This record gives sequence, C-alpha cells and structure tokens, in this order.
Amino acid sequence: MPLHRETRIVRYTAEQMYAVVAAMDRYPEFLPWCSKLVIRKREKEADVEYLTAEMLVSYLALQENYVSRVRLDYPALTIEARHIEGPFKRLDSRWRFVPLAKGSEVHFLIDFAFSNPLLSAVANAAFGLVAAKMQQAFIARADALYGDSLVASINN
Repeated sequence: MPLHRETRIVRYTAEQMYAVVAAMDRYPEFLPWCSKLVIRKREKEADVEYLTAEMLVSYLALQENYVSRVRLDYPALTIEARHIEGPFKRLDSRWRFVPLAKGSEVHFLIDFAFSNPLLSAVANAAFGLVAAKMQQAFIARADALYGDSLVASINN
C-alpha cells in the first residue's frame, strides 16, 4: 500500500503553487505520464470548487483512464483528489501550500493501490521515483511560469 509524503520549500508564493496544481487542464503539457485530462464537471459551494476530472495515464504501451473528484479550496490553500473510477482500488492525493516569509512550503501526499495485483506489484517497485518525479514536474512548471529556483527539499 504505497504512501508517499514530501515537503518542499520553494521560492514561489503559496498562491502561485496552488495555481499551478489547480490548473488541471494544463497537466498534459507538463505532467509525466498524463497524456490527456478532461474536466467532466465543475461545481462551486461557497469558496470551494469541486471538479470531476478524467485523466488518461500512459506509460510505454499501457494506457489507463481514471476519474477523480477534486476539491479546490483556495482560502485554505489545499487541493484534494479522490479516486472514483478506474484501475485503482484507491488513489488519494493532497496538496497543502503554506506561506512563508520568502516563498512557501509545499506539502504533497499520495496514497494508492491498484485493483489488479500484478499492476500493483509493478507500480510499488517504482512508486517513490514516480511520486518524486510528479512533485518535481509541478515545481518545473512553476519555474516555467514564474522563474526558477528551488530553495530546499525535505523528504518525510
């Protein structure tokens, strides 16, 4: 049951990093293995936006669609996604962005399990590398949009 937590301190504001992660329709442009993303539905309750998003994940000859329910809470600077359909038994992710005097602290957590035991065994072997590469892709996107400079990295 892979679980990955990572905290990074970056020079970008919490609001800038939130904007990078919240712009899900742009994921195919920069996120590894994401070849397509479609927002099926958007809803808003007070200051919180809910999305139903379908992502096509491609790796070599493998392609899998999965659907998630995403909670975008800008006032709290948090983003949460929960699996609702696809090859996973579970796929949950959480982002939390904490403002600092200079830059921000980015907290990322991903927890998943495939329904298929064979896929699960293969994914478990590379899980840490995949999660770290995903986190780095978001920071590289911020670099492209706002400038570059990773201040520090703290792995938990």
